[in-house]
Amino acid sequence: MTQTNPIISAEWLSQHLDDPQIAIADCRFSLADPELGQQQYLHHHIPGAHYLHLNRDLSSIVQRHGGRHPLPDPELFAQKLGAIGVTSPEVLLVVYDDSRFAFAARLWWLLRYLGHDRVAILDGGFKGWQAGGYPVTDAIPRSNLGTFSPQIRPDRLVDIETVKTRSPLPSVALIDSRERDRYLGNHEPIDPIAGHIPGALNYPWQEVTDENAQVRPHSDQVQRWADIAGSEEIIVYCGSGVTACVNLLSLEMAGIPNAKLYAGSWSDWCSYQVED
Repeated sequence: MTQTNPIISAEWLSQHLDDPQIAIADCRFSLADPELGQQQYLHHHIPGAHYLHLNRDLSSIVQRHGGRHPLPDPELFAQKLGAIGVTSPEVLLVVYDDSRFAFAARLWWLLRYLGHDRVAILDGGFKGWQAGGYPVTDAIPRSNLGTFSPQIRPDRLVDIETVKTRSPLPSVALIDSRERDRYLGNHEPIDPIAGHIPGALNYPWQEVTDENAQVRPHSDQVQRWADIAGSEEIIVYCGSGVTACVNLLSLEMAGIPNAKLYAGSWSDWCSYQVED
């Protein structure tokens, strides 16, 4: 399958809205108000876009371990992908949010983990689309009757035992994607323990884009990872395996495509340290 540029422009998408080989997913979401994204979608969205909810569609049910946003069941998620039109390897899925790729990148990574490379994130997100004067609608598209066949790539994912075993090795770079204060343990608004996994380096995910959710230039992405580009293995985590995907996107753009996600992330790591 031909590789796809992971970022597309609003102008390009506006010219391909009627292309039958393009599907669109709206991933707007708020951790503070989990229903806000879907409410915004129902009010208006890009024509043809289907809505995917972080908690209900892009994650599975939270357990004692596994983090706050466990990966969705592959077969159940495959059904949802088929329903929104990702029915063949030729279909390009365009994903967007309004949070500087925080949630769209999760879907981007999931598609690639399930073997579908034709997926791209809308530069500037929904706010950029609106600012450009492109059309919006409140019409809900019909579900598709096609199927999606996942081809899981297990080498893109690691669990806590792998992190414990591999991260101390000098050839391995462990990346914490959270903002600096959370990494340092100065501020922890969500998880029961503050701090970071021993040996982790801090690369905040917000650095991938500017304040307008426009991806920073390719040269910036390359320079950003220059210090660890020679690592034999790169493992990326965040709070719950969501915003880490923005850094995985950045690594891909920098020409470092084989980094791995610790999906449980800090919330999973904490769950083994909190007393019953």
